Amino acid sequence: MHIFVTGASGWIGSRLVPDLVAHDHTVSALARSDRSATALRSTGVDVVPGTLDDHDVLGAAAASADAVVHLGFKHDLAFAGNYAQAAQDDRAVVDVFAERLSGTGKALVVASGILGVVGVAPGVVATENDGRIAHAAAGPISGGGDRSETARHVLSLADRDIRSSIVRLPPATHGAGDNGFTAAAVAAARAAGASAYAGDGANRWPAVHRDDAATLFRLAAESAPAGSVLHAVGEEGVPIREVAEAIAAGLGLPAISVPESQIGGYLGFLGGFWSTDGPASAHRTHELLGWKATRATWLDDLRGDAYYRN
Repeated sequence: MHIFVTGASGWIGSRLVPDLVAHDHTVSALARSDRSATALRSTGVDVVPGTLDDHDVLGAAAASADAVVHLGFKHDLAFAGNYAQAAQDDRAVVDVFAERLSGTGKALVVASGILGVVGVAPGVVATENDGRIAHAAAGPISGGGDRSETARHVLSLADRDIRSSIVRLPPATHGAGDNGFTAAAVAAARAAGASAYAGDGANRWPAVHRDDAATLFRLAAESAPAGSVLHAVGEEGVPIREVAEAIAAGLGLPAISVPESQIGGYLGFLGGFWSTDGPASAHRTHELLGWKATRATWLDDLRGDAYYRN
């Protein structure tokens, strides 16, 4: 297959691209900088210079491919406080792909998130079927100020003869080089002088190694049925207290319990998530694609030195 990838130099994309090449796929990848272009060419892919705002470039690349894997997102804009605009821009990109892929039966795979899946009560194990009923009952899809709404839109594209699917990623998509939530928790603990958890720390997060997640994106592009929701979940729910204790040991700091109302003082922006209980399963994904996580666990990575070198 010829697969076009956005976000190819990013956290998941930098693992996905070599995996696609190793499985004899032809890959073209969006690159917004000379540095990214050079790195991508070294892996044997065709570089498509441009950004997520270059809709003509994106449309042409999608039309010439057999499948599109969309991992790119304006994280810099979102982290600067304009998440709504970043989400709207992301929806616009999906609309470009939808226009060029409609009626072709080609694959469109889009990254989404697990934590806070619509319609799932706190503490209930989220499945791939969750969110579908809520999405269906949500009424007309608007312009896309939220990524969950874009995910709903992607699933609806199955009705336009696009083999569309979403891959939901856990907040703990971990591994060496991580600069996401886990790295933020480590940095916060270092700054605070303690690794904090809320209450008894029994709340759980799902987790997956990024290499396992990359494998799932490849499988989705190859064979996921139209309208599929896939969960890149290697571990259903890891207690945050155990995570905080592993971070504490790695930094040589104490692990402490604090009231949930005070967790933001230790974790900053992450505090609003750190006390969330949001386990998730991947049973349907295993059955559908035969995918199974095989790499290191979240705690294994935290008990190594990768998160503490700098």
